[in-house]
Parts: sequence; structure tokens; C-alpha cells
Amino acid sequence: MSTVANNLSNVFATPDFPYRNLLEVILLPLAIFSGAEAIFVNRATCVFMEAESVEELLGLPPAAFVHPLDTAIVEDRMRTLEEGAAVNAPVALRVLTRRGRVRRITTSSARVAVGSEFLIAIISTDDTMRYEAENRLKENEENFQRLFESTQDVYYRTDANGAVLNVGPAVRRVPGYEPEEMVGRRAEDFYPSPDEREPLKKALREQGKVQDFEGRMVRRDGVIIDISISSYALRSPAGEFLGVEGIYRDVSDRKRLERELRRLATSDSLTGIANRRAFLEQASECLRRAARYKKDLVLFIADLDHFKAVNDRYGHIAGDVVLQRFAGAVAPELRDTDCLGRLGGEEFGILLQEARRKEAQHVAERIGESARRLRFAAANGQEYGITVSIGATRNHRDDRGIERLLVRADMALYAAKGAGRDCIRWSEP
Repeated sequence: MSTVANNLSNVFATPDFPYRNLLEVILLPLAIFSGAEAIFVNRATCVFMEAESVEELLGLPPAAFVHPLDTAIVEDRMRTLEEGAAVNAPVALRVLTRRGRVRRITTSSARVAVGSEFLIAIISTDDTMRYEAENRLKENEENFQRLFESTQDVYYRTDANGAVLNVGPAVRRVPGYEPEEMVGRRAEDFYPSPDEREPLKKALREQGKVQDFEGRMVRRDGVIIDISISSYALRSPAGEFLGVEGIYRDVSDRKRLERELRRLATSDSLTGIANRRAFLEQASECLRRAARYKKDLVLFIADLDHFKAVNDRYGHIAGDVVLQRFAGAVAPELRDTDCLGRLGGEEFGILLQEARRKEAQHVAERIGESARRLRFAAANGQEYGITVSIGATRNHRDDRGIERLLVRADMALYAAKGAGRDCIRWSEP
């Protein structure tokens, strides 16, 4: 240590130095240098530098307190003060502690005159925790951005009038738009029709939020896709509606699978028409509406005559073809409001809504004629045809379930079989 530095160091080391206690209680790391040597460090500096004692730091140059990669910055700042500058602006530096740990500081330095000499005082703030927190925040933001960009969910936000304010990058994968193509346009513009967004708006007004709300969207290429929406209404502290924020995702594959499973669950696998369970559910609902609004309906049970003989003579594949073609022949004779289903085997159920007996008789006769017109060719070239027997009944005010109509129609079918087949018989309530 130089003579000047040694003399000044002795001054700071004197117990009765008037400002020593003040400098010691400063909570921020403080170091005072004479020339290139530390002549005073407070306890905060000793703790921050992880030194065993103050003596371990005294006599060291400023560059010894910082990371080797930052020594050039410190040396340049010291030269600035030595050349007469009064103060250096704060700067962020890395510190290498006595135990080899890297910490972060923001440090300020000033030139202090002492008689004909001058000292350099350096005070620092420990930024290690803030720096680490900022790094974690930055990392979290980067992770979130990567997740935001890779997720299949489309983030969106609209204003109170339904104009799109912001959308996430997933719009490129789902509806196929660039984000800037959607911003500023109404959300309704991307629905098959504006009215299709009304149920969502109504639910948000009433409930404030929705979860897995079903909707549809038109892709950029014109294809309509199914979407699932989870959103909530944005409101000001005063309760004023500000817009909507949420996410939606493409669930077209799931909806197609659901529709296919529903079709398989409700359709007859051979003919494609309703199976027994689905037909009876439809017929029961029609009967309830007819009773409520005092409407007429008619139930047929149609049974292919001598169908077992077709299977026995020509094989089950031929029998399947007969069932398929019969179902195809009946469908054109019915209205969209009527119901057709396969009850089992060669037996079919037909329900006519808002039909009186005379009208239903004509429909039954057309079905019988359609069956007679069907022609089939056996493997040996032989041609054959089919006929059908039909049992019919109407609803009655005492009917409490479709089962009663089924019983009456089945009785009428038995009568048609007994009458020689290929005919229609009625069973009145």
C-alpha cells in the first residue's frame, strides 16, 4: 500500500474517526479507494463479497472486486475520475465474490477531495435477485410465447361491438387466416351466418362465461368447421360490457366421430334407415306431440312375405339385397316428417304424422305396389319378386305409449297374413 494510501487508511481505521460509524451502518456495499487500493470497505461490502474479514479486501484494486470480463469497464471509469470527473453515472456490472460466485450490481462512483489528495468512493446496490427474477420472467415469457404459438387453441378478443381486437397465431392453423386479416373485422363475419353467433352472445350475457360452447366457423378456403369455444365477458369496474376474451379450437374430427357413432347407434347397419330403438324413440316423440296438439297419426308394420324362403332358396346375401332395396323403395313414398325404421328381420315400422285413415291407406297401397315392382335376379339367372303385408292402426286419445299402437298394428299384420298376404289390414282402437 502506498504511503498516501496508508496514511488515509489509518485515518479511516481510527476508532474515533467521526464518520466511521455512519459509513459502517450503510446497508449498501461501500468501498473507498486511494489510487488503486481499497482503504475502506463497510460490513455490507464484506458480506456481499463473501470475504472472511475486511482485511481480506483492503489494499485490493477496484478491478479485483468485479468479474474479469468487466474489469475494463471499471478501469475506464476509474481513469475518468482520476482525470477530474466528479461522478460516474450508474452502471450494471458483474461481481466475482471471494468464493467464486457471480453476482449482479448497479454501481456509482464519485471523486472526493481530501486536502490536496482525492479519494474515490464506490457504492453499489445488489441486483442479483432482481436480475434472476427478470431472467425467470423473461424465460417464462419466452416459454409462454412458444406455448402460445404452438397451441392448437386460438386466443381471441373482441370489443363491445364484436370487432376482433386481437387473435393468436394459431389462427393460421385453424381457420387459415393471418392474424392481421381478422383484426378489425366482426366476429360474425367468420360464422356460416351472423345468426349462428347469437346463442354464444346470449349465453355470455346471461352467464358471463361459457365452457366448451359448440359453434361453427368458415375457414379461409370456405370449408365449414366445428369449433369449441371457452370465453368470458369483459366488464369494467362499473359493470359496463367491454367485449369478449377467450379461446376456441377446431373439433371437427371429434364431431365427425360423434356423428358417426350416433349414426351407428341409431341406424340399421344393413339398410341405413333407423334401427328399432331409434324408430321407437322417434315414434314415441311423435305420439306425444300428436296427443298434445290433438293431431292424427298412423302406424304401419310392414312384413315381407315369405322372406325365409328367399334366404333358404337364394342365400342370405340375396336376402340382404331384398331388405336394402325394399327400404329404398319405401322411402320415396314418405314425407320428410314421416318415420321409417327396421324393427328386426324382415319387419319394418312406418309412422305417418298428421295423416287420416284414407290418406294412410293410399300410402300403404303405394308401398305395396312399390314392393311388387321390385325384381331380383338369382345366381342361376332366375328372376323373382316380393310382396309385403301391412298392419295399420291410428292413434287414440287413450294411448299412453307407442307400445299400444305396436300391439294393434301387429294384430292387423297378423290379420293381413291370414288373409293371404300382400294386403293391408287395419286394427282400430
